Amino acid sequence: MIKTLFKFIFKLILWFLAIPLIGVVIYKWVPVPATPLMVIRYIEQKQADAETVWKHDWVPIEEISKNLQLAVICSEDQNFLQHNGFDMKAIEKAFDNNNKGKKVRGASTISQQTAKNVFLWPQRSWVRKGMEAYVTFLIELIWTKERIMEVYLNSIEMGNGIYGAEAASQHWFKKSASKLSKSEAAAIAAILPRPLKYRANPATPYIAGRKNWIVRQMGFFGVLNYERKDDK
Repeated sequence: MIKTLFKFIFKLILWFLAIPLIGVVIYKWVPVPATPLMVIRYIEQKQADAETVWKHDWVPIEEISKNLQLAVICSEDQNFLQHNGFDMKAIEKAFDNNNKGKKVRGASTISQQTAKNVFLWPQRSWVRKGMEAYVTFLIELIWTKERIMEVYLNSIEMGNGIYGAEAASQHWFKKSASKLSKSEAAAIAAILPRPLKYRANPATPYIAGRKNWIVRQMGFFGVLNYERKDDK
């Protein structure tokens, strides 16, 4: 009985490890059609008898403005090009701040957010965090930084029922993602921490302030080059 139980647990663990690996390999080339969060949000809208909104238009990274790519790096993960999925300095800083009773800060990288958004569920738990770390390791190993950014910008929530750069650009600025200006890209990046609460256009004073800060950071960062590995 115990031996059978151990075999079952072992097989279960193997499946938990194999399924994300298969998905990461497939999504190295194939567009992500939907994410768990998209499905969850749609069900929530249905249950609340609210208008169902699900706008998601996958576009290749060549059709996403470099301004938006740079804006999300500057706002969400400035060490994206240097780290291997986990920003240890940001983790240490967040840990210190949280221990000192300061405002709780996260240290989730773009790679971690991509792993969570595409392959996992949104609720926090130690199991999910463990799976997030595993999938983050896989995508950093198998994908390029440019592919991580492409999947990230096509999958993240950018408004109520709005997913990905193209849908967000059309929703907030009535234009293609390829034509976003620095200011417009920064406005979209500014709402990412709470996309259901904030709006990119017209921007509230708080979002306008964040947008201006992101634009300044974009100027400091310089030209975006995915081959870059220097320590800034």
